[in-house]
Amino acid sequence: MEEHVKKALDYAVRFGGIDGDHHKAWVIDRIVRALTRCPMIEVQKTSHNGITYTFQIQGESTEYLQLVADAKAGDDGPETYEWNVGIAP
Repeated sequence: MEEHVKKALDYAVRFGGIDGDHHKAWVIDRIVRALTRCPMIEVQKTSHNGITYTFQIQGESTEYLQLVADAKAGDDGPETYEWNVGIAP
């Protein structure tokens, strides 16, 4: 099985059962990002007490951006529908 498919299935299994529409939207968005091979990006932040930490997030691939644009487009133009990235559980 290809790595991006494994990552998508991992999101579905690990987070798919969490309650809340905003969390479900996040899971769907993460699955779509995995399947469209979005790159992992390293981000550095500083906490409220001044400690700097680093973590990784999923970025956006060209394929992801096109899929979202297509999903949002409709009879009323390119912003007919919304794409909700949700909130991480």
